[in-house]
Amino acid sequence: MRETVTISLPQAVRRELDKVAQQEGLSRSDILRLSLEDYLVVRRFRRLRQRMMAVAQAQGIHTDADVFHRVS
Repeated sequence: MRETVTISLPQAVRRELDKVAQQEGLSRSDILRLSLEDYLVVRRFRRLRQRMMAVAQAQGIHTDADVFHRVS
């Protein structure tokens, strides 16, 4: 089910959004939906990474080299 969300944008951002939408052949809604989906994925990744970093550091894993030595 879809719901409508209203947002306000600075005029310069709206102009750029319109330009990108035209170039990509997408609607404003499509661009904003894809952007929000990307943001939410990145946010979930960062939160997971933050939790995993604490676990790794507790096990003495601090660098990429530490990870490499553990997995090789």
